[in-house]
Amino acid sequence: QVQLVQSGGGLVQAGGSLRLSCAASGRTFSTYGMGWFRQALGKEREFVAGISWSGGRMEYVDSVKGRFTISRDNGKITTYLQMNSLKPEDTAVYYCAARRTGNIYGVYVNAVEYDYWGQGTQVTVSS
Repeated sequence: QVQLVQSGGGLVQAGGSLRLSCAASGRTFSTYGMGWFRQALGKEREFVAGISWSGGRMEYVDSVKGRFTISRDNGKITTYLQMNSLKPEDTAVYYCAARRTGNIYGVYVNAVEYDYWGQGTQVTVSS
């Protein structure tokens, strides 16, 4: 079992920046692909960014490319989402997720592919 604990988030003005963190604990000796998803009020959960266990492959949804950066520190078993140039449409609850995998280069973009989820953190961008 793996537990994911998120931190960061909050309220920021448009154009500002925030960084989300996701720390893993428990059975973390396996290899895990990591991802960030978000869910705005009244909308479905959507993929935001994903990163392979190796850290060498990343994927982003088009709407955040060039503004968001996903990274990971396997020594600390932590994944980060740096969000710059935030827009009101980025307002949502953000979730980190982990998928146990034997593929150290795998990046996963579908929520159903993930095994564990963080508790969610609110990001609100004011105009």
